[in-house]
Amino acid sequence: MDLQHAFYLLGIALGLGLLVGLQRERSASLLAGIRTFPLVTVLGTVCAMLGQTHGGWVVGAGFVALAAVILSSNLLKIKMPVIDPGTTTEMALLLMYGVGAYLVAGHTAVAIAIGGGVAVLLYLKPEMHALAVRIGEADFKAVMQFVLITLVILPVLPDQAYGPYRVLNPHRIWLLVVLIVAISLAGYVAYKFLGQRAGAMLSGLLGGLISSTATTVSYARRSREMPNCAGLAAFVIFVASTILFLRVLVILAVVSRSSLAVTGPPLAAALAFQVLVCIVLWLRERHGNGEMPAHTNPTELRPALVFGAIFAVVLLATAAGKAHFDNRGLYVVAALSGLTDVDAITLSTAQMINDGRLDASVGWRLVLVASMANLIFKGAAVAVLGTRALLVRVVGLFILAFAAGVVILNFWPRV
Repeated sequence: MDLQHAFYLLGIALGLGLLVGLQRERSASLLAGIRTFPLVTVLGTVCAMLGQTHGGWVVGAGFVALAAVILSSNLLKIKMPVIDPGTTTEMALLLMYGVGAYLVAGHTAVAIAIGGGVAVLLYLKPEMHALAVRIGEADFKAVMQFVLITLVILPVLPDQAYGPYRVLNPHRIWLLVVLIVAISLAGYVAYKFLGQRAGAMLSGLLGGLISSTATTVSYARRSREMPNCAGLAAFVIFVASTILFLRVLVILAVVSRSSLAVTGPPLAAALAFQVLVCIVLWLRERHGNGEMPAHTNPTELRPALVFGAIFAVVLLATAAGKAHFDNRGLYVVAALSGLTDVDAITLSTAQMINDGRLDASVGWRLVLVASMANLIFKGAAVAVLGTRALLVRVVGLFILAFAAGVVILNFWPRV
């Protein structure tokens, strides 16, 4: 077994152990919790690694040892119920025994990493217990729903192309849905841990990670309740719209890394321009302390299914536009799909670049057109839901961003 694969397996073992351990910790299990389960899971992986060299009996011996630890802890619980029959120390001893044996049979770097990880798990006992208590029911539901989307639904979907143009691959479509949900979940987790009261800059950053459109709608509605905060609301909305480009670049880097040398620079230029505008605005609004609106759980199954359907439609429409109308049809599809969601057209564009159906120099232009169309939609949302003062500020900012997009589209050199 090579070093990279060994770390890969250990990482999966650690993650699964932490996941189950978190659930048991929240259920107030006295036998094993957020630290013991990862130790047990990693012990099983280490024993299996040793078994490849010394025979399968090592796995059996590890299982017997684990059973003995569980049995002794339960006997102690029966005889002395007031004593906490924790098994963390016992499991750490067993695992470190396995690490010592693995030093001889496996990779030294792996053994060192496991030993260091055990030390960290033991040291962070108060913090990990506090984390399990701090996570609310809604937050834990978000984690479990992400597990459902990622580890339950994804593996069973067929990895085969269907439909016209052979672009509808259920496994690949859902894999990209997982990517979008993961990005939104990262923003949602940061939002929950940093608290609902945050500075204007942080509100815009997290809002852009979760959903720039939802952030725009929320602050437009709020501007009617607090008319004097139009400047702060416009700043947060523009920051969220700026983070949209960072989100797009991350998607392209993950899905179509080989084309990033072509697709990245022009989109990064658009991002840089809007960042400069954000800095100027921040110098004026930095003393504002905006209260972030409540964000919904981005891992809900229904929105994920809806996004998957939208992405499939956009993917099919993009392929049809390319086949029947050449690049002109693609720009129409990009503008229409970008009105409400830029992620879908970004993913479909990256997918077509990977499949050799689309040139990368056309791909970034489609994404930029979609982002410009998204500005129009968000401006309309502000016009309908917000105050006139907010609309004037947002329209001015969006005109700057739109003009920068037009300049990049027309004057960026073709590769």
